[in-house]
Amino acid sequence: MELSTKFSSQVPDEENQRSSETIQYIVIRLGEEQYGIDIRNIETITRMQHVTRVPKMPAYLKGVINLRGVVIPVLSMRLRMNLEADEITKATRILVLNLEQEGNVGFIVDEVKEVVSLNVDDIEKIGENNKEGKANLINAVGKHNGELISLVDLNAISLEG
Repeated sequence: MELSTKFSSQVPDEENQRSSETIQYIVIRLGEEQYGIDIRNIETITRMQHVTRVPKMPAYLKGVINLRGVVIPVLSMRLRMNLEADEITKATRILVLNLEQEGNVGFIVDEVKEVVSLNVDDIEKIGENNKEGKANLINAVGKHNGELISLVDLNAISLEG
């Protein structure tokens, strides 16, 4: 009896554990908007480099790159989210993400800004019926230092569109 009492007192209260849980996101910029990508899915971030075009692919699939001997498909995050075409600058980066369905995929983004830690209480899910256009890739909104960060749903991204 005493052993079970000790054991139950050592089990953390799930509600308190949930509210203190934080998730780290890399904040990227596309145009004037900020988006967050779960840092656990990021393999590497690299400067913009030559992308070899692949014929007969959707416009948002820019081609492939050779990164340390591995061929990786590269998507335009802007075009995939139905925004205007990319403007390549010194700040442009390719984020290589590990997607469950696709493996490693590169995403062209305007800028990588920072890493932020968001408490789960500062994240609000977006309902399925509210998703239209670019919003179909956004599953939640995070609040950080008074700003809103749209959180990208990596499971909604596929090479097929």
